Amino acid sequence: MSHEYEFLAEGNVVEYLKSREDTRDRIDTERISEIREIGDGNLNLVFHVVDEDGRGIILKQALPYVRMVGAGWPMTPERARREAESLGVHHGLAPELVVETIAYDPARFILVLEDLSDHSVWRDALNRSETHHDVARRLGEYVASVAVGTSVLGLHRSEVSRRISQTQNPELCVITEDLVFTEPVFDIGRNSVLPENEQDARDLAEDPVFAAAMGEAKWRFMTHAEALIHGDLHTGSVMVRGASGQAADSVKVFDSEFAFYGPIAFDLGALFANYTFAAARANALGEAERASWAMGLVAETWEAFAAEFSRAAEDWRETSLFDRSFAERRLERMRREALLFAAAKLARRIVGAAKVRDIETLEPALRAPAARGVLLAARALAAGWERSESISEFAELVAPHVLVGR
Repeated sequence: MSHEYEFLAEGNVVEYLKSREDTRDRIDTERISEIREIGDGNLNLVFHVVDEDGRGIILKQALPYVRMVGAGWPMTPERARREAESLGVHHGLAPELVVETIAYDPARFILVLEDLSDHSVWRDALNRSETHHDVARRLGEYVASVAVGTSVLGLHRSEVSRRISQTQNPELCVITEDLVFTEPVFDIGRNSVLPENEQDARDLAEDPVFAAAMGEAKWRFMTHAEALIHGDLHTGSVMVRGASGQAADSVKVFDSEFAFYGPIAFDLGALFANYTFAAARANALGEAERASWAMGLVAETWEAFAAEFSRAAEDWRETSLFDRSFAERRLERMRREALLFAAAKLARRIVGAAKVRDIETLEPALRAPAARGVLLAARALAAGWERSESISEFAELVAPHVLVGR
């Protein structure tokens, strides 16, 4: 499908805002003091706009292609609608943990979002060696709120069916299915690693246990329509505010354009993988204490998720067949699946097309061993996820490869 619409630019942002009634109580369009493009993603234009009173908003516009490639990799801008709707649903379930969507423009695929310029992207804060506490716990509670509040555990079956039909996101799901699960094993030309890691990438791709696990992960991702998951939840889609070394005074999830009805454990596994990247970076920099702290975030998120999920089980929609033992079985399965999905996320961010700054911004002498450790951790998780009996086994499988001497 061809999409023709005007793209935002610094020169037309004010004119655009003046045309919209729904933003006038948020910003004074006659007294704009700053317009700054802040997006660094591959799929969107993002602008921060501030008036002379210091009030700000964020404009995020979906592009019809992937920026790093251009028109040669088309991408439906309809994902912006899905993002607006999913953010709205998630904000309704956990308003203190999800960015507020002020407005959505379906003609130009623009989201107007609350200004979080006084926050930092959590990945950036972690890469600066900062430690914001209690973020992982709150993210576990967020995932649990979504897991119950958008599924048959919290909604009538007919409402869930309606939402599933309205939130299909095939174009972006295919990206995940290809880049996360398939291409680390079957490279189609988009993969890349440092020369020092070429053998590590070959070993990963030739590991039959890893390949079998990725087949299982892809199947579950494609077929388990459990809840309206975020779909791309990681430290780069979380904003934090507050001083390093203390509990964050604000945590906000954003950037849910990959949202769809999928397996709850996928969001958990994505977080677990990104905590591992933070740990690997800290270890490479010789920050052993912070590396151990980052690895401990896995248990912190899981325990908060499990506690909130169990609490909700007391009065969710059906408590006859979906009883306490049912909830415990679900938790056991999701814990194991989270390890499976974490293995996929770890591998793709090292060998695949879209990498993480945690590892990529290390100097090559540090990056190569850190990347090797992450790939070995991915293979260990792929081999051990199905036998996992407790969340502590995540660290037992991963730490020997990631928290090692430089």
